[in-house]
Amino acid sequence: MSQRPISRSADLKKLRDEGYDLQIRSGCLLVKDVPYVNSRKEVKRGILVMKLVLADDETSCPDDHVAYFSGDHPCNEDGTEIAKIKHGSGERSLADGVVIQHSFSAKPKPNDFYPDYYAKVTTYVAILSGPASRIDPTATAKTFPLIEPEKDTEEPFNYIDTASSRAEIVAVTKKLALRKIAIVGLGGTGSYVLDLVAKTPVREIHLYDGDSFLQHNAFRSPGAPSGDDLRAKQPKATYFKNLYGKRHCGIVDHAVYVDAANVEELRSVDCVFRCLDKGSAKKVIVEKLAEFNLPFTGVGMGIQLNEEALGGIVRITTSTAQMRDHFRSRVSFTDGASDDDYNRNIQIADLNALNASLAVIKWKKLFGFYRDLKFEHHSQFSIDGNLLLNEDRPQ
Repeated sequence: MSQRPISRSADLKKLRDEGYDLQIRSGCLLVKDVPYVNSRKEVKRGILVMKLVLADDETSCPDDHVAYFSGDHPCNEDGTEIAKIKHGSGERSLADGVVIQHSFSAKPKPNDFYPDYYAKVTTYVAILSGPASRIDPTATAKTFPLIEPEKDTEEPFNYIDTASSRAEIVAVTKKLALRKIAIVGLGGTGSYVLDLVAKTPVREIHLYDGDSFLQHNAFRSPGAPSGDDLRAKQPKATYFKNLYGKRHCGIVDHAVYVDAANVEELRSVDCVFRCLDKGSAKKVIVEKLAEFNLPFTGVGMGIQLNEEALGGIVRITTSTAQMRDHFRSRVSFTDGASDDDYNRNIQIADLNALNASLAVIKWKKLFGFYRDLKFEHHSQFSIDGNLLLNEDRPQ
């Protein structure tokens, strides 16, 4: 039977968010891994079972106060049977694939019925597991199992985003369920952008970078690659696709640089993070993205070594249909050496992560996830003064 009622029903969703291992089978709710004490005073685990009352894949009020149990008879910590609940024993098949050994009756007071399945489950779990928790304080039915999405959904993750569910921000998170975005450049900042957007419900995340993932990259990117990862000298796009593909199933790797020959591929995306340094490539990409009328964000840092300490700025510059002309004045399109120590390949992981965080926060503002009062299209953070400036607002 579909597990959809768990996500659609407030009472079942609350149970799952609190860590209970739920399954729906043959019209029954199964609560797995419920700790209890058997007659030998041993802590064991069983399955609490209840018949579900559903209306259009959502729970209704339970129509009885009965629960069933698969396992030995639950006892007090001294091995005597729990007298708090009326019971009947005898193995039987409650439904197809659901075999139970015991049935219990614990009427709620002052009513004869439970208001919802959250109240019913937590009441029975407290009764059955109380003795177990007194013997073993770590014994709990809140096991937080891995929850995989249903096969017939468009869920972009290999396991369900329970963080949004627990925080009750599922509706606002869905604003980020874009069809396709691209990250151009997977150096320090681009890889941290991926780390953040791979936690959002974007359907496809396309990665573009023609470089290999080498030893120096390991010290300015998220994660902890092994020596074998570095010896493999994989394309960056492939390395990060394999790493973040463990969570997000919509990551597509393109082990190439974006230039005039292939920039047309970006026409079909919804948004672009431009995270590369080469000036000539930036110019082509920026001009084409404006032609495609796509929103995009460029990142950059200017770092100098003075008096044996680093200083400088971290910036993000955004271009949208509402404002584009400022981009050329904010971003350099030149190649070659300069006095900027960042161009000498001095990158620092915390600044890369900050740069990426600012870019992703702005992206989330563009699509309504965060409230936006200033509509700034350029922000820069000064390291030495800890100062954040927001500029370039549409008229």
